[in-house]
Formats: sequence, C-alpha cells, structure tokens
Amino acid sequence: MKVGIIGATGYGGLELIRFLHNHPEVEKIELFTSSEEGAVFSSKFGHLLSIHDTPLQIIDVETLAGFDVVFTSTPSGVTSKLLPPLVGIGPKLIDLSGDYRLKDLASYEKWYKKSPAPQNIVKDSVYGLTEWNEANIKSASLIANPGCYPTAVLLSLLPLIKERLIDPDYLVIDAKSGVSGAGNKPSQTTHYSEMNENFSIYKVNEHQHIPEIEQGIAMFADIETTITFNTHLIPMTRGILATSYAQVMPGVTNKQLNDCLLETYKNHPFVRVVQDVSSIGTNRVKGSNYCDIFAQLDERTNRATIVGVIDNLVKGAAGQAIQNMNVQTELPQTLGLDVIPLFI
Repeated sequence: MKVGIIGATGYGGLELIRFLHNHPEVEKIELFTSSEEGAVFSSKFGHLLSIHDTPLQIIDVETLAGFDVVFTSTPSGVTSKLLPPLVGIGPKLIDLSGDYRLKDLASYEKWYKKSPAPQNIVKDSVYGLTEWNEANIKSASLIANPGCYPTAVLLSLLPLIKERLIDPDYLVIDAKSGVSGAGNKPSQTTHYSEMNENFSIYKVNEHQHIPEIEQGIAMFADIETTITFNTHLIPMTRGILATSYAQVMPGVTNKQLNDCLLETYKNHPFVRVVQDVSSIGTNRVKGSNYCDIFAQLDERTNRATIVGVIDNLVKGAAGQAIQNMNVQTELPQTLGLDVIPLFI
C-alpha cells in the first residue's frame, strides 16, 4: 500500500511512521505539510536519520487521490476543511483529529469551540473504536479515530453497561494522562518547571471528550446517560489510566464483572483483562497497542472500580488508526502492531 500522512510532525504522526515503517503491507510512506514544504523530515527528528530522509510535500488533493490510505494527525479544526475534497475520490481516510467524532454538530461547536465539518460527511463517517465497530469500519471511506481518553474509558465500561451489570446513571470517571497528550507545542502547563513534581487537574467538567464518551455509550450500549469525567496531568511522557466508579446492579458479583469482560474480549488480541491489580499500570502497555482492564467489586459499598490503561499515542491514537486501516483493507488486525510493551 501507498500511505500518506498529513500532520506527521506531531507525536501521533511520529508514532504512525514508527509502526507503518515496519508494516509488511506498506510499501511507501509520504509525508505532507501545510507550511514546511521541502524540509527534510529526518533533519527535524534525528531518530529517523537514514530511515526517513524524504522531504515534506505540500498538501495537494490530486496527489493524495493516488494513495491507498491517508492519515490525518492534525489539531482539531483543521480536517473539517481539509478532508471534504478527499472524500470519495480514492484513498481510505483515517482522521485522528476529532473533527468527525461527534455526530451532533451543535455539540461539536459547544465542546470544541470550532466550526464543524459538513453535516453529510460527519453523518457518513464511521467511529473507529475497533473492537466495537469492526463491521462498519470494514466498509468505511472515512474513519473518525477515537480520542485517547474515550478509548480507555469505553473499552473498560461498555461490556458492563451493555450487559446491565452496572448502573449507567452513576458513572464517575477519574482519568490521568502523560504530558504527550497535550501535543508537542510548548505551553505554560507543559513547561518542565511547571509540570515536574506536580500533579494537576485540568478542564474540570468541560473536557471535549465528555460528549464523545456519552455518544459511545449510546451508540454501542443503546443507553443515554451523562457522566462525571475529569482529567489530570501526570509528570510522565506516555500513558493514560482511567479509573471509573460505578454502582453495580442488585445481586451482581465480582465474578460476573470479570467474566463479562473476559467473554467480550476473548477474541480481541489487543484487549487484556487483568486479574491481579499489581499487573496493571501505564508501563505495562507503553509503546504498544494494548488496552489493559481491571475490575473489582467493593461489596461493602456495592460499587465497582474499573480501570482502563492504554498508551495514549498508540492505542489512543496511531496504533488504533493502523488497526482500523488493517480492518478496512481486510488484513489481520495485529499486522504491524504486534509488539511487546516497552515496560522500562
């Protein structure tokens, strides 16, 4: 396959390059830019020296029409204008930006504070939560790759909500992320002296992933609900750990919770249900496309603690995008992604 990447200079784009370079069905990777035409990519990122010494190309619809797959890894608000001319003219499109995730355009405007993409294209886009939407992903021309937080939260909660083991009206989600989730543009918050030895909360009750999680629950579990969801910044580079608290339905046991998760994901190679809490953590999935899940019932309170852990740049971005590409092109989901986590 011939693959194009728009927005390769971000962390998500760099991870796309890392995995696609070793993908046995990808013959050629070309990189596109809106502002740095001609710049040699390896001169910007020395770890790619002799691996990707090609110049960045200007974004051109006619050129991109000849590709098999085009990934867009840009800030939100860019692909809503960039992608419409590419829809339906040839390449399969996988958007990591967030512009096509929310089906309700008014909701997108409210939470993202940007103008939405055209309604007809948003309507036809397919939400790319691979383990839950494989059938629709197979025939999709435009995939809206899920956000990093929603991936960890939805994978860990959806089986339990769908099987009515937990109360969907009482969901409190406490999520923590490494600083790479903020992108590679420096800011006051991500400045080393501000972030180091510091643990902070941000976007209290107003994170743009709130409506995406609620939409995912409605889409895959057929339940309308509202959630309490807050995010925290941890002084580490990679990883998301999302801890959810849910009231369990009467009579539900700890075994039922874990059996439900095990049964749901028994044929999904990138989701691992962990039985020992000491075996779950961000360094257990670092650099990989795995999502690890742990659930335990507190019989004293009749509440469950459910934990989902991913690498925000891989399963939360580039890895899931390539997993979706594999589904679209009828390849094994693990192709090019079957790597052992870094751990140390």
